Order: sequence, then structure tokens, then C-alpha cells
Amino acid sequence: MSDQEQQNHEQATEQSPEIPDSKVSEQQTKMAQAAIKQGLNKMTGNMNLDKIMDVNVNVSVEVGRARMSIRELRELNQGAIIELDRAAGTPLDVLVNGTLVARGEIVVVKEKFGIMLTEVVNDAERED
Repeated sequence: MSDQEQQNHEQATEQSPEIPDSKVSEQQTKMAQAAIKQGLNKMTGNMNLDKIMDVNVNVSVEVGRARMSIRELRELNQGAIIELDRAAGTPLDVLVNGTLVARGEIVVVKEKFGIMLTEVVNDAERED
């Protein structure tokens, strides 16, 4: 880290309020999303994103959705089929911390499921 980067880091640390440990991961996630979305790294000059690059996020793949009453849920048993809202062959949604970021197709990699991205969605398509 250069002297200028170290000085910027020290100034930012002095000005940042302490965050209780129980709220750190949620706070870090929100800060990371805001920084990326608004290009904060460009606005602050020498500030880099290296400090958050190792923050873990949840990645999930959504096959489809269905809406059911509690009565219908209670009547489900082994072998029941739940019809989803998505047609077979439609690309699946890839979500990062619940936010749509891409779409893709299921693949098999060394006997495990994977997803091959076919589209990265733009900001207008992202869900909050």
C-alpha cells in the first residue's frame, strides 16, 4: 500500500463510526452494493475495492416460482408435483444476495450441477 493509500485509509478509519459486530455483514453487503452501483471508487480517487473483494456473498439459482395456499402446502406429500411459472428450457435466474444479476443454463460439471451464464442483466432489469 502506498503512503497516500495508507493516509487515505487512516483518515477514513478515523471518520468511520464503529459498527457493532452483529450488523457487520449486512452493513458490508449494503456498502459494497452501493459502492459498485455508484462508482464510489472513481469518486474517491485512490480508494480501491481490495478490502471488500473477499467478502462472501450468497449466490443462488432460481428455477421458478409458484404461489400456493397454506392448505395446498399442507396437502403435499412425497411424489407431489408443484407446477412452476417458468417454461422448460427458459434460462434460470442467478441471484446474488437476492438480487438478479444474470441468467443461465444448467450444466453438469464433474457430476455436480453448475450454471453456464448466458446473459448478464443490466441495471434496469435488476430486482432489489
